[in-house]
Amino acid sequence: MRWKQFFTPVKSIDTDKARALIDENAAQAMTIIDVRQPNEYEASHIPGAKLIPLPDLGNRLAEIDPQKPTLIY
Repeated sequence: MRWKQFFTPVKSIDTDKARALIDENAAQAMTIIDVRQPNEYEASHIPGAKLIPLPDLGNRLAEIDPQKPTLIY
């Protein structure tokens, strides 16, 4: 899976730490990617999150700014 290499080293964080990270950074300072399905995204998502369903992620890496921290959920 080619997309895994883009995100190394990978660090997992719990929801409290993710919430704190989002609260501490301006929306422009990080990229938030929602890898769920469109119907899940439409039902609820983190404000400012970009929908890239997991099966599409490998083909859409160019849409992610490698200079910014990226939070994927």
